[in-house]
Amino acid sequence: MSPSIKTSKDFKRTTVTAALPYANGGLHIGHIAGAYLPADTYVRYLRMKNHDVIFVCGSDEHGAAITLRAKKEGITPKEIIDKYDTLIKNSFADFGIDFDIYHRTSSELHKETAQDFFTSLYEKDIFSKQTNEQFYDEKFEQFLADRYIIGTCPNCQNDNAFGDQCEKCGSTLSPTELINPKSALSGQKPVLKSTSHWFLPLQNYEKWLREWILDSKKDEWRAGVYGQCKSWIEQGLHERSMTRDLDWGVPVPLSKEEGAEGKVLYVWLDAPIGYVSATKQWAKNTNNDWKKYWLKQENEADDSRLIHFIGKDNIVFHCLIFPIILKAHGDYILPENVPANNFLNLEGDKISTSREWAVWLNEYVKEFPTKKDELRYVLTSIAPETKDSEFTWAIFQSRINNELVDTLGNFVNRTVVLINKYYKGEVPNINLSTAKDLTDFDKEVLEGIKIQTEKVSQNLEKFNFRDGLFEVMELARLGNKYLATTEPWKLQKTEPQRVEQIMKISAELTANLAILMRPFLPTTSDKIANMLNLENDLKWDLAGNLDLLESNNGKINKATLLFEKIEDELVESQIKKLDDNKARKLKEIKEQKEENAQTNPIAEIQSEIQFEDFSKIDIRVATIKNAEPIKKADKLLKITLEVGEQEVTVASGIAEHFSPEEIIGKQVCWLANLAPRKMRGVVSQGMILLAENEKGKLVFVSPEKMVNTGAQVK
Repeated sequence: MSPSIKTSKDFKRTTVTAALPYANGGLHIGHIAGAYLPADTYVRYLRMKNHDVIFVCGSDEHGAAITLRAKKEGITPKEIIDKYDTLIKNSFADFGIDFDIYHRTSSELHKETAQDFFTSLYEKDIFSKQTNEQFYDEKFEQFLADRYIIGTCPNCQNDNAFGDQCEKCGSTLSPTELINPKSALSGQKPVLKSTSHWFLPLQNYEKWLREWILDSKKDEWRAGVYGQCKSWIEQGLHERSMTRDLDWGVPVPLSKEEGAEGKVLYVWLDAPIGYVSATKQWAKNTNNDWKKYWLKQENEADDSRLIHFIGKDNIVFHCLIFPIILKAHGDYILPENVPANNFLNLEGDKISTSREWAVWLNEYVKEFPTKKDELRYVLTSIAPETKDSEFTWAIFQSRINNELVDTLGNFVNRTVVLINKYYKGEVPNINLSTAKDLTDFDKEVLEGIKIQTEKVSQNLEKFNFRDGLFEVMELARLGNKYLATTEPWKLQKTEPQRVEQIMKISAELTANLAILMRPFLPTTSDKIANMLNLENDLKWDLAGNLDLLESNNGKINKATLLFEKIEDELVESQIKKLDDNKARKLKEIKEQKEENAQTNPIAEIQSEIQFEDFSKIDIRVATIKNAEPIKKADKLLKITLEVGEQEVTVASGIAEHFSPEEIIGKQVCWLANLAPRKMRGVVSQGMILLAENEKGKLVFVSPEKMVNTGAQVK
């Protein structure tokens, strides 16, 4: 490990945060693999080292996503957050994610903390108050928060991108960047209307960010995290509004300021401060000092460090915006590392809560209450640390059967069973450090225990949990190879002394596995420790020792089963469950569309325009001469139109409705004077007009009879 990279031993204490889950839905395995499992693993490791660490999380209960769901379900935001806070909290507890505190951003303490932050920055003149235009829903008579605006992503052409973020490609957006924006409340195109807000001038901190991140974090932070930060900084930062026009959230604490009434703090100012308010609540509950974990100390050697565990979609907020807020405040420590993970896919497709394509944590725990470590193992072994990864039930079965059962479980079981059989449960009393008649293979195994301990430690310190778990399993593989090669069951009658050496080495290797496995698979570690009659409070500095079983006078207990094989029937049933849920959800969506078509067959007419506005539109008849897919754009076709004697190119999002071959030769209506726009490397000149039929399928708007191309539609 590079001497320039700091580790846990370089700090007095550590504050570990895990991304606050939105209290508008349950947890699925993508959430767990992305942030919560690696955070829990790391905290367990630090606790085993007797490091002073606090692990905080809580429900993010403000923002437009909550109010939008409440409106859809016809209940209040409070009812939504109470429902899902309970579900999320119970899911974490049942799965064994061990927070020091799980808090709520709807608490009075959080409100006070967030408002104090805002006030501190306001009094330092950090914010700039600006009046500008924001999208407004005329039907509902309210300004629209970013999440209330849905449109087409300019980067990936996803038709369901939100005004703050595209959940398909992960791009951070502003509402005005969306193509064809619509209000999520009324479905109408919103209008722009003036309103006042308080902005954080991110651009004022570019020089500092370059020094703090680009000059000093390249070797410490994951490449994806560093790269995303570098891209944002080099593109140039801009001011960002820290307030919103909403009736649900932390009120802006400026009662005497004009324009502040009816406004709340932007959720990405509000939510990260939830880490601080959660720590304050923990300190109250336990009679501790929260300031030690968040504020700079007079003596630098007494400083804490801050580690954020998040998904890649939250990198900008945790690495740029929140640190700027902390820097502007002046008293707070900054994130030392942000080990963000990529996304976990499921059975060949992106996890989607709207399509019910997910493995929900609460359902998994209910169906498999004794297989929590099995899921921990699989999710860590395929962790999306450097790129997106995929969970399948076949992988789940293979990892458990071939690795946990056949490797780890097999070695531990054979070791414990043989010691009970040959020595009535007493480990042979041999000092491995001074034994002189050990074979080269014996010495290799003993050295391997020390080598693997160091490798696991290094990986955990660098947040490489997938590699760390692999190195633990390498020790189990070494143990399996050792028993399979030495075959003590064949030597018991002829070389009993040699068998004593083999079983002593195997027992000490098993004891080391109990320690090294503990951050990753705590229940399994407890089972191994109980079999070996070891103390459950195992400390990390014991790992690598070769006399761990001396403390119990060598007496161990009977073997118990660590893992069970996963049968094909289980895999098949879970895949069927996924398919059934998806089919049911798609049916519901289709039925809702059909119901909407019957009750409201004509889409709501847009705001009136004058004849002069209409006369500016130039629509021409064109013939499709060629069409082809656009790479890395599932919905787009590159279409060549013949218009009179010229040809023009249009990128159109119709690939899900038409194949390129079937549209060649069709006459269509082409909006000729729409400003050109670059889409996935293709400069689109105008737009082809389409309509949606009663089944939701797109159809071309075409002339009744063939006419000359280039003819104007009047």
